[in-house]
Amino acid sequence: MNIADIATTEYVEVDVGTRMGKVRSMFENGNPKGLIVTDDDGYAGVISEREVLQSHVEDDAKVAALIKPSRNDPAPKVDRQEDVREVARVLVESNSKVAPVFEQGDLWGVITDNDLLRAVVEHLDAITVGDVYTTDPVTLEEGDGVGKAINYLREHGISRLPVVNENGYLTGVVTTHDIADFVIRQNERMTTGDRVGDNERMLDVPVFDIMNSPVLTTTADATGREAVETMLENDYAGLMVTPEDDDRVIEGVVTKTDILRALTFTEEEHMDVQITNIALMDTITRESIVQSIEQVADKYAKMQVLHAHVRFHEHKEKLRGTPLIQCQIRLRTNKSQAAGTGEGYGAENAFRVALDKLERNVLELKGVRSDEEYRGQLLRKLNEL
Repeated sequence: MNIADIATTEYVEVDVGTRMGKVRSMFENGNPKGLIVTDDDGYAGVISEREVLQSHVEDDAKVAALIKPSRNDPAPKVDRQEDVREVARVLVESNSKVAPVFEQGDLWGVITDNDLLRAVVEHLDAITVGDVYTTDPVTLEEGDGVGKAINYLREHGISRLPVVNENGYLTGVVTTHDIADFVIRQNERMTTGDRVGDNERMLDVPVFDIMNSPVLTTTADATGREAVETMLENDYAGLMVTPEDDDRVIEGVVTKTDILRALTFTEEEHMDVQITNIALMDTITRESIVQSIEQVADKYAKMQVLHAHVRFHEHKEKLRGTPLIQCQIRLRTNKSQAAGTGEGYGAENAFRVALDKLERNVLELKGVRSDEEYRGQLLRKLNEL
């Protein structure tokens, strides 16, 4: 299936010289999936609400400050006749909800994550939430401040945070849009007084005051179709995953991006590897990343690695001009998940640290599995006595 009939010519466009303050207002007033950025040469890139929120760019700065051309990460674009799987890959790897669509070299329109999911939703009965969701989610407590929420969103590169009460039960969800909405409204009210002091007090506001509640949930055995239909119907980008018998216990999070990532899975012999924020890759290549992960994946005993996801995140700290990078690697197998996280100056160093931790976790899981198998064999023998 290609996207010729899925894409749309309706999109919001801004020039690289547009003030960031105006861009923030556009996200608040129209809530677009993303903005197409143009310059004198035409298409320049895409910016999302999450990028705007997580950036440190002031309102008086220009949009150009968020557009960073790179040899590893050219501005995302797809052809109007492109395959659905490839478009899903572009959306996931560019960490975007919208991609520009070109026809014969000219900007024709856009395609969004919703467009893609609506087109394939009837085929998503083949997967379950348990196949794709993220376990062990990062959470906030009701009394944590908005500032802490922003730091968590930046640090982990996510768009939503479950909120729990003092008993650890799920009570709400805070998203990047909730925070952007709150920050913009508060800034509009600040007409007098100490702006810095006002901002500090704003960041101390507890997330309980801005979170969404009650929470829409799903279960691990729900189909991908059921989860996507719920998200589309309620205009949510993600759902909390809870046990069937208790929707207060948070087990994980499933998002539209998780479903899109599943669309990129293939049945080819080589392992499918997804990389997010490839703009941060400096001296390391996609090929070397894939090869390194495959070597670790081979150490799984009787486990088939279905998918690997590598995510890079840039911190503000630098050493001799090289940024501090965080790398997260997650392997999804037919039996369990394994992950490794590391930091280093430059993407290659960060990846090597994360890979080392991943390998240790893989070998630990292998040992646990072996112990479980031995225990099962022993019990069977004892029962035969």
